[in-house]
Amino acid sequence: MRNTTILGGACLLLLILAVVSICVGAVSIPLGDIGASLTDPASPTYFIVHEVRLPRVLVGMLAGFGLAVAGVILQNLIRNPLASPDVIGITKGAGFAAAAVIFLFPKSPVYVLPIAAFAGAVITFLVLLALSRRLTLSPASLALIGVAIGAIFQAGTQYLIVTNPTNINMALLWLSGSLWSRSWNHIAYLLPSLAVLLAFAGASFAKLNAFQLGDDIGASLGLRIVRERFWLLLLAVSLAGVSVSAVGAIGFVGLLAPHMARSLVGGLNQRLLPLAAVIGADLMLLGDCLGRVIIIPREVPVGVMTAVIGAPYFIYLLRRERNRRSA
Repeated sequence: MRNTTILGGACLLLLILAVVSICVGAVSIPLGDIGASLTDPASPTYFIVHEVRLPRVLVGMLAGFGLAVAGVILQNLIRNPLASPDVIGITKGAGFAAAAVIFLFPKSPVYVLPIAAFAGAVITFLVLLALSRRLTLSPASLALIGVAIGAIFQAGTQYLIVTNPTNINMALLWLSGSLWSRSWNHIAYLLPSLAVLLAFAGASFAKLNAFQLGDDIGASLGLRIVRERFWLLLLAVSLAGVSVSAVGAIGFVGLLAPHMARSLVGGLNQRLLPLAAVIGADLMLLGDCLGRVIIIPREVPVGVMTAVIGAPYFIYLLRRERNRRSA
């Protein structure tokens, strides 16, 4: 009962944030006008709501779902509370691929950028797979390899920025993570892709619970450790890659949402996965709302706001992990 109440509260908060996100911005929309703005083409705010803010809200929610669930899977597999798509290099690999397209192929069609970002995430996974010797290394080593790969891709991105001053504004906006100018076209590929991937994640909660117990106990329960770790890692990479391809290199959502959910409902993944997904969407919309009201009419990218929210919590997690190991 308590877990259902917590999940319901998170969903209610998501609904409130969605309404607020539609209302706030350079053009404020009164709460009472939202209904007409959504349904009446003659309304003066119909275009703003239906073509600008509503797609933005939905893209933010979907990307939050994907990043948060990817974080849950990675933390279970690596058994490290600090694991997330951005920490182990997945987001940075996608960012490098996107930066390469922006700087080296500036006249490429719009749809090439998200494809390149997803490809960058998959390439990062393949490199991680190769260096970890078919996933037979310890989870801690896997995490360290991911951090090293991410650092290399980050250095490559910085090199592209320094050596290609053209299109730098677009590149920085994408690399910081933003919901600006998101449209129904993004939802057209985000929704079906994430629906399938999230369904697979939901069906994998028993395997994720087994991985929490360690490889030896998991194997004794009949889990094929190497094979299942491969497929679940690929699932996490796909979730993060699809999400990042739509919203850019947004960090901390995949780290914060699982921790917040775990502190509320515990570590059983049948409870953890849905709550973390909703909290991830909450964080995305909260960061976007704050970013649009701080310096109206300008915007602070949502990735910057999630970093402002997440950095102090990340430091807290590092301190808590250090104290736990020294105890």
